Amino acid sequence: MAKQSKESQKKAGEEGLRYRRIVAKVGTNVLTAGTDRLNLEVMSALVGQVARLQKRGAVVLIVTSGAITAGRHRLGVTRDRKGMPFRQMLAAVGQTDLMQAYQELFARHDVTVAQTLLARRDFADRQGYLNARNTLLGLLELGVVPIINENDVVAVEEIEGASIGDNDNLSALVANLVDADLLVLLTDQAGLHTADPRRDAGASLIPRVERIDAEIERLAGDTRGRGVGGMVTKLEAAKLALAGGADVVIADGRRPDVLVDVARGEEIGTLFSTSVDRMESRKRWMVAGLSLKGSIAVDAGASKALREQRRSLLPVGVQDVEGEFQRGDAVAITDGNDHRIACGIANYSAEEVLRIRGLRSDRIEAELGHHYGGEVVHRDNLVLL
Repeated sequence: MAKQSKESQKKAGEEGLRYRRIVAKVGTNVLTAGTDRLNLEVMSALVGQVARLQKRGAVVLIVTSGAITAGRHRLGVTRDRKGMPFRQMLAAVGQTDLMQAYQELFARHDVTVAQTLLARRDFADRQGYLNARNTLLGLLELGVVPIINENDVVAVEEIEGASIGDNDNLSALVANLVDADLLVLLTDQAGLHTADPRRDAGASLIPRVERIDAEIERLAGDTRGRGVGGMVTKLEAAKLALAGGADVVIADGRRPDVLVDVARGEEIGTLFSTSVDRMESRKRWMVAGLSLKGSIAVDAGASKALREQRRSLLPVGVQDVEGEFQRGDAVAITDGNDHRIACGIANYSAEEVLRIRGLRSDRIEAELGHHYGGEVVHRDNLVLL
């Protein structure tokens, strides 16, 4: 479980909740109950759970899908038409119906909602990141429930299914943005299984995952239906949220009281428990990955020093550089297998790192004619993934 302050833990205990700041991602297949339109009965049940959690002292942010499906139903068009401008138009139309449904359902509980559309640049730019964070935290202080979606009208990545690229990953970015205790990914499956439960009757639920390794990733398979994200993207989102200090649960959004029960710490779905302390906002921004300007590949010795000894990255351990970054930019750090192991703030530009790679730190000034420190990335500016 992500670490909380003593005051937060005391309050949570009084209310019978294990988690008090929750990001809930609701997929299209849940919101539509597998049909071609929004299912208001399902949405009403989820809204009621959020209202109950608020009354017990928790705060919930909803990352919602469903805009394109709602727009398609409103306009009465078939799924055969899929061109990019057309899908963006559907999102523009459907976003209105989606928000109206949320607003009316929450109004029954005297809860105010706020539509929040985010785009990739809001996370990539440091100032935009802080602005979005301050806005969301301000809404929570006022008791407002943010209803968040990627800005499909301008965000080509989401509709094409590329990197930020779906609401699973967006929800993980939001969880890091607001220091959430828990990210709940609500889908039309009970959680991560040993096989695809729709094709294999012998598939069993995996109740807890201690570490997302190659075997766990192999078990993830694409979902069918109207959503963009599948179990693969949910694992990607889980890794991002876990690195930021939040627990993650994948659960069936159709299950009665699923959000309330998960917030109480009941064993529902698949739990991914974080093993890291909370990060300050600057490190969460780096972990988001959208701000990265390039990458630095390191050798086995440097990889071990970073991961096991929490050392800084020195030029002697650098093997190669990709991208064009400047001093002060955020960069990824990869091992010999091209796996991202960390990210951090570079002390030198890409060109300079290429010139000093493999050198001892005391030879930096002789090579470059200047010296910004003996580290390519200092450990204080580095986050392990």
